[in-house]
Amino acid sequence: MHASLQGSLFDQGDDMRLGPLAGVRRTELGAGAWVDLLPGWLSGADALYEELAAGVPWRGERRRMYEREVDVPRLLAHYGEGAPLPHPVLTEARDALSRHYAPELGEPFVTAGLCFYRDGRDSVAWHGDRNGRSAREDTMVAILSVGDPRDLALRPRGGGPAVLRLPLGHGDLVVMGGSCQRTWEHAVPKSARAVGPRISVQYRTRGVS
Repeated sequence: MHASLQGSLFDQGDDMRLGPLAGVRRTELGAGAWVDLLPGWLSGADALYEELAAGVPWRGERRRMYEREVDVPRLLAHYGEGAPLPHPVLTEARDALSRHYAPELGEPFVTAGLCFYRDGRDSVAWHGDRNGRSAREDTMVAILSVGDPRDLALRPRGGGPAVLRLPLGHGDLVVMGGSCQRTWEHAVPKSARAVGPRISVQYRTRGVS
């Protein structure tokens, strides 16, 4: 049973449309890392949330922690290179991102990982996407969020408090680029506030996870 979504007051339609990417705003983080932000890139995001929540084959995972297995605190789905995405607008978004960032990235986004944060107890710990090529090369990870906003927190690699918190939901786009995966960490912290469900779609290039 999933928590109910508190719809956005500004996004009441079911017509899903992507806005122009010319409106992205970049924040330089230092050491070659940066983040781009475009609030409300997708209109009709609440309708997309409902379709993904009901239609994606979500799975739970378990991991070892301190000599015991625990549930991963979110649901997951993954679409590898060449796999059809669960909604046409997600394919449109991937292609638009690949075109927009081609001069900097030099290659297309090809995979999509989905995370379902059902309530404030679901989270992801501090980490960088450093499996594969991104451990040694600059790359980009683009995230489209639908559902109720949750904070994406960022800090320099090595620990300390969050330097930046971006509340993402209702069709917001964030792109982490340059050295961000190597020199910074990101997390979706647990929330003691009453927050509704959120789904994030992470687009990555070949060999990055």
